[in-house]
Amino acid sequence: MKRKEVLTTGEVAKICHVAPRTVSKWFDSGKLRGYRIPGSRDRRIPLAQLVQFMRDHGMPMEAVEGNVTRVLIMDSDADGAATVAESLSRDGRYDVQVAANDFEAGMRSEQFQPHAVLLDMMGDQKDAGEILGNLRSNTSLAATRVVAVAGMLTAGQRQSLLRTGFDAVISKPYKLDELRRVIEEATNLVS
Repeated sequence: MKRKEVLTTGEVAKICHVAPRTVSKWFDSGKLRGYRIPGSRDRRIPLAQLVQFMRDHGMPMEAVEGNVTRVLIMDSDADGAATVAESLSRDGRYDVQVAANDFEAGMRSEQFQPHAVLLDMMGDQKDAGEILGNLRSNTSLAATRVVAVAGMLTAGQRQSLLRTGFDAVISKPYKLDELRRVIEEATNLVS
């Protein structure tokens, strides 16, 4: 079943456990972004805007996202990425797809709408800023969190990646439990 990308104020109210009038006030004050239906007073809220609003205000995400976290792994090492994808997918908490290059990652991101992108920084000397900029410039991916995956990093290198705009950084080699924790913290989906 395809998820709805645009919601009514009533649907947003149910998700946020508030009255529809409260959602209208958020909308009218500019706190929650959306648009009005032409020729009507009805409001519509894009899902990406609702997710961003909920994250900004520390609201529980379960009602919007369900219990499955969508993860896109961007890694030129197909075998390694497939192993990580299989391991993450095993318990049913993650829906994982793999992209081998920047172009494929862009296409998959549009279709898959991941909660998190794991961007392997070790292959092909990627320009982290450019890739991150491309992901961030896509408004439909506004709620997507990007995790840099790199080799052993110094504290300064880690801070530099975070200043670049990554939501989290994890060093290889890592344990699967550590990766899960980083994904959950970055996406704010810790249950």
